Amino acid sequence: MPRIFPALFLLLSLTLPVFSKDKHPHPAAFNAARGDKWAEKTLRHLSVEEKIGQVFMIWCRASFLNVESPEYLQWLEAMQKYHVGSFTMSVHVDGPFLLRTEPYEVAELLNRLQTKSKLPLLFAADFERGLSMRMLGATNFPHAMAFGADGNVEDAETFGLITGQEARAIGVHWNFFPDADVNSNPANPIINTRSFGEDPKQVGDLVTAYIKGAHEARMLTTVKHFPGHGDTATDSHLGVASVNGDRAHLDSIELPPFRQAIAAGVDSVMVAHVTVPALDSDPNHVASISAPVVSDLLETQMGFKGLIVTDALDMAGLTHLFVDDIGRAAVEAFKAGNDLLVIPPDLGASYNSMLKAVRSGEISRQRLDRSVLKILKTKGELGLDKSRTVDLSAIATLVGKPGNIAFGQQVAESAITLVRDNGKVLPLKSNGTAKASLPYMTKEETHNQVVAVLFSDDVRTDSGRAFGREFRARIPDARVIYVDPRIAAGMSDEVLKAVDEAQTVVTAVYVIPTAGKIGNSMADATGTLLQQLLDHVAEKTMVVAMGNPYLAADFPKIENYMCTFSNASVSEVAAIKALFGEIPIRGHLPVTIPNVAQRSSGLERPVHAENGGSPHVQN
Repeated sequence: MPRIFPALFLLLSLTLPVFSKDKHPHPAAFNAARGDKWAEKTLRHLSVEEKIGQVFMIWCRASFLNVESPEYLQWLEAMQKYHVGSFTMSVHVDGPFLLRTEPYEVAELLNRLQTKSKLPLLFAADFERGLSMRMLGATNFPHAMAFGADGNVEDAETFGLITGQEARAIGVHWNFFPDADVNSNPANPIINTRSFGEDPKQVGDLVTAYIKGAHEARMLTTVKHFPGHGDTATDSHLGVASVNGDRAHLDSIELPPFRQAIAAGVDSVMVAHVTVPALDSDPNHVASISAPVVSDLLETQMGFKGLIVTDALDMAGLTHLFVDDIGRAAVEAFKAGNDLLVIPPDLGASYNSMLKAVRSGEISRQRLDRSVLKILKTKGELGLDKSRTVDLSAIATLVGKPGNIAFGQQVAESAITLVRDNGKVLPLKSNGTAKASLPYMTKEETHNQVVAVLFSDDVRTDSGRAFGREFRARIPDARVIYVDPRIAAGMSDEVLKAVDEAQTVVTAVYVIPTAGKIGNSMADATGTLLQQLLDHVAEKTMVVAMGNPYLAADFPKIENYMCTFSNASVSEVAAIKALFGEIPIRGHLPVTIPNVAQRSSGLERPVHAENGGSPHVQN
């Protein structure tokens, strides 16, 4: 017996923390009083060097990493040497490929980093379309503009709720969303479908609904890109974008959604790297380093008291101003009124520039304390002073719930908008399932009666895979051709021969806003081939815009036109269902397509009797 008691004591000491309510509590309601008390106490004990580290947020590209891997050790160094207090969680990229990872791997890594940090870490992410943007197994949502076409504010609220629940389950506290930009410029290469639409009131209502749902899940929200990036024609990742409207235009178009968001209690505002002459006439002042934009307009005139964060500091819209002293960008952004400096291009240079500015008095200690206190209060309100990590065993019950996945699909279906219909293509007729056969047996010859041509930036990506799979599930002998700019010219004869022989042609065009991509149109070999295709067979061709809805403005010969506003897999499936008459078409344009259709227009179609409830649906 004497030997049993020590063993029993050891067992209890190991197991009791597992059942402690504070080990991995459910995300608690925001508690400002508790957060304030802890933050004020913590601030008093921080050195200047530690305070400066708190105002920086750097990348955390999550995947499985050994504790001795160089990337992991770099993060530890950033926390130890530069006292970094926040990370933006993302994943690795390889050219056009986003290397999505697993929720468990993300959560384990974030937990590990939390335990290595002196102070609790804030983890943010860009989950504009939910977690499925960055990882596998999560709920898949279409782009924001699809919610504008759906037009249901309750759906936007549920969008925020589900994203918040899944984000908090893996240890991410803060989403850099919703997008409050009003996409009033059809030529906008970087906002486009990331915006809810072109009507300031609708954008504001959907933004407000998303914030409400996210807060129910205890997730922090961000409206961006202040004071508005919707009326621009340049990607600020690549160069300087300019918002050229006068103050009256800003007050009527750009700013109303931000005002609604502030009234709804949004937690943070992200400031863009755009010039706004109506607010700051200095040509070398983008909004993110402009005191008239940040301190005067946002804080004083609009009364925003929450966290003010920069857009990524490594974007060319800002860095071109500081090529001779890259660390200086952080100082200027902080002096303008930003609290959190996101993704500095050179952490060491940026940190040392901030430290020099504080020691010299260029940035006062009081000004530094004000921003650090905001950040610490946010951590305290989230309860991170009590518990930093998440329960890995809960992920399987919180991420990718079947009901949530079905909801994402339903929104994508509600968003489908029919803009043009000559009555000669829709609905397509299903030929039934493919005949069963043994593996590796020769498939039956394609009859080429129905041809689908799928245009994307790169045929090696996932674009069009779900579309092609669902298409063949309904017409097993359909011919599906994948085309990208590198091979379009060489394939033109083959494609044109196929569509000339076909009875029906469907073209799906994947043009979406992508950071760093030049242009948001088909000004390449794919555009030439699409025009040739329309010259040949426009009458029997349905063009499906799997992203940019403004596409039709560049191709006047389009007679049949459908928009999904997204390239997400749920939108691909929704498009197929609409083409075959399996679902009603009821979406309405949240934007105006020049010389094609006005906002709010859309041709409605009921479920087709022959295809309604098709057995080929494969969600």
